[in-house]
Amino acid sequence: MTPFQYAHASDAADAVRRARVTGAMYLGGGTNLVDLMRETIERPSALVDVTGLSRDIIEQKNGGLRIGAAMRNTALAEHRLVRKRYPVLTRAIVAGATAQIRNMATVGGNLLQRTRCTYFYDEEGSRCNKRLPGQGCDALDGFNRGHAILGASKACIAVNPSDMCVALAALDAVIHLESLSGSRRLPLTDLHRLPGDTPDIETALAPGELITAVELPPLPPSMRSSYRKVRDRASYAFALVSVAAALEIEHGHIKDVRLALGGVAHKPWRAWKAEEALRGQPANEAMFGCAADAELSEARPLKDNGFKIELARRTIVAILSQLAGELA
Repeated sequence: MTPFQYAHASDAADAVRRARVTGAMYLGGGTNLVDLMRETIERPSALVDVTGLSRDIIEQKNGGLRIGAAMRNTALAEHRLVRKRYPVLTRAIVAGATAQIRNMATVGGNLLQRTRCTYFYDEEGSRCNKRLPGQGCDALDGFNRGHAILGASKACIAVNPSDMCVALAALDAVIHLESLSGSRRLPLTDLHRLPGDTPDIETALAPGELITAVELPPLPPSMRSSYRKVRDRASYAFALVSVAAALEIEHGHIKDVRLALGGVAHKPWRAWKAEEALRGQPANEAMFGCAADAELSEARPLKDNGFKIELARRTIVAILSQLAGELA
């Protein structure tokens, strides 16, 4: 392991000051970063421990929630207001990793976890443009069953591994950021980038910028939400396809809908086309299938993952049908 400096930040302002060192990185629960350091994929010159930042959930006047970035995933999933108002988020978090990892992982760290692509981790034997830009991508012609069908490029076909981020994308979450230049807010859907020609640049964060909180706008009381994850085994497996959905029905027609997909793209994939196709339409299985087809029309399967298109379609239809049944 490469030697590094370590410092514990007392607050957000202290953290961004300490992160001015070239090559510094923020350390939350370390459930992803420490693994990457062991594999020498990440070689930070300094670690700034930000576990002392806020772990609170603050109820907003409009009924939304502000979640401190240092909050542990387990605590977030179990919070009474999250379970009551945002069940899709509780279900997504519980579907991810193991209980031990959820007990350590932080909200901010979950947002920034890196891909679990096998070729990304195989530093000695595989080419990867994320590790070394311009090196090539061995996943393109390799075993790519778990890789992207939407938004990929010739430079990278990896997928975002987070379950929590898929739910946050569907919920219109907003990220609060702090840097030496000041504070700003960023929609969660704009946080992660598609690979294009620069898959090594994974987020829209500036160097040294720190996630301090996640804000959830309120959902209408009549809207139901849920999360469904399809994977190879029942626990400790990343999604082949996942869907976060929220649905509101009025007089048998869809008043509002939110959809986001996981396991299919380099970022949590907000299904804007499907949502547009559904609003104002009858809430039935045929309409759900048409909307799924609209969203997946631009999917580009690889040699091993063509099944994901039909799997995503069926999962979208299943979860929307489930929610519609609950609202009937």
